[in-house]
Amino acid sequence: RCAGRVEVFYENQWGTVCDDHWDMEDAGVVCRQLGCGTALSIPGTGHFRAGTGPIWLDDVNCTGTEVALSYCRTKGWGKNNCHHGEDAGVVCSGGFHAAPLMPSVDSSSRPTAIHAHPAELRLVNGPHRCSGRVEVMHDHQWGTVCDDDWSFPDASVVCRQLGCG
Repeated sequence: RCAGRVEVFYENQWGTVCDDHWDMEDAGVVCRQLGCGTALSIPGTGHFRAGTGPIWLDDVNCTGTEVALSYCRTKGWGKNNCHHGEDAGVVCSGGFHAAPLMPSVDSSSRPTAIHAHPAELRLVNGPHRCSGRVEVMHDHQWGTVCDDDWSFPDASVVCRQLGCG
């Protein structure tokens, strides 16, 4: 899913981005970097759960043409006057794509790997092909998907990806 709190990986640690001066140009760079289309909105403070760990970027100022968030002007890595209640978020036009790129857009408390191609999904133990438990292919093995914070929009993405409406 291409919506959630924006996190970046720096010095071997995931951290958040402060929403001070966060705008559609900044969000657009994130969406494009992730292969998630264009930015549709930048939900207000508190829309996505607060992150943990370092706040890596603050006062992000992208022109909108950068290929990655790391090319945008900022206060510098780790320099901020923020708290996690100010973590930036984004809603992109594209769906969830299945090798990690940075940053990660995450709507849970842990970073999500975003991949270049859609993850292979299937539904099992249901009465027909469009019903059942969600499984995802990872490292050539099928695994289940945890239902913590699972929502109707998540299910809708699975249904669309499987051609089930």
